[in-house]
Amino acid sequence: MVTPSSRMFATVTSRYYIGMKTIMFSTRPHDQESFITANHSLSGGPLEIDFIVTRLGPKTTCLAKGYDVVSVFVNDEVDAGMIQDLWDGGTRLLALRSAGFNHVDLEAANDIGMVVCRVPEYSPHAIAEHAIGLLLTLNRKLHLANARVHHGDFRIDGLMGFDLYGTTIGVIGTGKIGACFCRILQGFGANILAVDPEPNPELPVEYVSIERLLSESRVISLHCPLLEETRYLMDSEALDKMQPGAVIINTGRGALLDTTAVIAALKSGHIGALGIDVYEEESNLFFQDFSEQILQDDVFARLMTFPNVFITGHQGFFTEQAVSNIATTSLQSIEAFLMDRGCPHRVETNMPNQKQEADASENEHLSV
Repeated sequence: MVTPSSRMFATVTSRYYIGMKTIMFSTRPHDQESFITANHSLSGGPLEIDFIVTRLGPKTTCLAKGYDVVSVFVNDEVDAGMIQDLWDGGTRLLALRSAGFNHVDLEAANDIGMVVCRVPEYSPHAIAEHAIGLLLTLNRKLHLANARVHHGDFRIDGLMGFDLYGTTIGVIGTGKIGACFCRILQGFGANILAVDPEPNPELPVEYVSIERLLSESRVISLHCPLLEETRYLMDSEALDKMQPGAVIINTGRGALLDTTAVIAALKSGHIGALGIDVYEEESNLFFQDFSEQILQDDVFARLMTFPNVFITGHQGFFTEQAVSNIATTSLQSIEAFLMDRGCPHRVETNMPNQKQEADASENEHLSV
């Protein structure tokens, strides 16, 4: 339900898009604040926007009736039936507040004539820095140390880590986010191995086979897109090729990991630590409060029992700069569409999926 507090009307009626409305699903206070600020900087005058917390789903498409533009976040799954419902309700542009778009049936949108746009880049630095944070936390066991200190336990037994200097770290995917991650690691003095179908000669890395990366790396960080060939990239076979005690960091896509296989490797001690900001079934968990409920996802609940697993809820993108960039880029695309100037950052079904997805974070989110 759209309440007065969730509605933000244009203070100036632009002659370019008079009567045209936008509704944004899955919004939080930070979304509203950033979009309100960006909205008043548009060249054609501010848009008429309604913000609602509700996620877009089969039962909530009715809320978009009469809106020309629908904006969704990374965990709003938009299938063919929903696209038809949106089209019948008058929607002509689906604006994604994320880089990734695997949550949208692009073929259905293309067939019906609906335009889909995204935010191809908001801050690769944000996600790369978050990945480094996960690694440092797990390596030096900062989460465990902090818990001890808060309980008056100042012992350091069991908190030993290792120097990143001179350590071999494997990076799978060296797009914009992976490249930022590699450059940060260079500052630590790490030895970096990388895998990517399009090597970047400017990076301080050695490109090798996936087999060599798995066998020689003490840390492996995932920054590749989710494609059919990368789904469950880290399965039981890949995990078996890793060094005993190796650390895995995933800020890319949840389904890059075979979570069941990872749990088995954690139980056996073969994986030394796991840091994730994404999870395959996160759409039913992340960005929601379950603190007073019993989690129904048994796999995720099992992950949370390991002291050497550190999880964040898809917040890798969540910096001031990234949130601002998401709002500005989204509204510029919407404005251009409504003013009949085309649509920047349009997602085409015939464009190479890997190229478009390579720098998604929805961690991404953007995501995000």
